[in-house]
Amino acid sequence: MYREDELLPISALQHYLFCPRQCALIHLEQVWAENILTAEGRLLHDRVHSGDAENRVGIRTVFAVKLRSLQLGLCGQADMVEFRRSEQGVRFSELNGCWQPYPVEYKHGKPKLEPCDEVQLCAQAVCIEEMLNIEVPQGAIFYGTPRRRTEVRFTETLRQLTTQTAKEVHALLKRQRTPAGHYEKKCKKCSLYDLCLPRATGPKKNIAAYISKAFDTPL
Repeated sequence: MYREDELLPISALQHYLFCPRQCALIHLEQVWAENILTAEGRLLHDRVHSGDAENRVGIRTVFAVKLRSLQLGLCGQADMVEFRRSEQGVRFSELNGCWQPYPVEYKHGKPKLEPCDEVQLCAQAVCIEEMLNIEVPQGAIFYGTPRRRTEVRFTETLRQLTTQTAKEVHALLKRQRTPAGHYEKKCKKCSLYDLCLPRATGPKKNIAAYISKAFDTPL
């Protein structure tokens, strides 16, 4: 179990699985920059978070739900949680009946090859389970490009990956050392590309070689 002062943002898991260097730059070095993709994503989240609670038949929707897990050492918020009427759900003093939580994460783009979005959503589910003492078997990610939900089941495999990722992120930030860059095709879409310089800071790069090449003089 982690202490309150050891909690890390849930979003760090998503950043880590996309790129450990990106995760360290954001959460260790406090480096940030926006591009068109991150700006559009931020506006999408702002619109979602500004919504008021909604009631439909059998569903109550709550936005910007604060979350915490001492088990994973994480805190943050869910974009949206639907509470669906269910006999297996949890009771709330202000509502009649029992309600099953169903977290929904909003993403501006489209599904990624890495399971980073699924892990982020699963971490939210673990937080809800710990806070409400109820199992959360599934949730959904709403992607802006196809403009539809992708349902995510929180399988044992996904839960193990989420737990392991949380441990690795805590270890990374505790080491206080940013990993070297490693250029990949996805780097061009990263808002930190010009600050990260993955082509210049990769594991085979060093300052002597860089200066030597620049001046065409062996060192």
